[in-house]
Amino acid sequence: MTGVASPLIDERALSKLRWRCRRGLLENDLLIERFFTRHAESGISITQAEGLTMLMDLADNDLLDLLLRRKEPSGEIDTAAVRQVLADLRT
Repeated sequence: MTGVASPLIDERALSKLRWRCRRGLLENDLLIERFFTRHAESGISITQAEGLTMLMDLADNDLLDLLLRRKEPSGEIDTAAVRQVLADLRT
């Protein structure tokens, strides 16, 4: 994480993000739900929301490969925001 905190998303944006993060594979859902639980009190930053949204554009199997470290982000999803969220999702 960087030393500068990104502003947090509001409740409406959080609700939309949670809905957007629903996946077809149970394994993905479990890891993503753990992320939301971990950030329930502290909130989710705009940067984290951007990274998570980019990951949600992936197919379920591609997302699972990233979450399980079978692959690393490449191309347009290889951003600091995605890497930050992935690191959090993987722990």
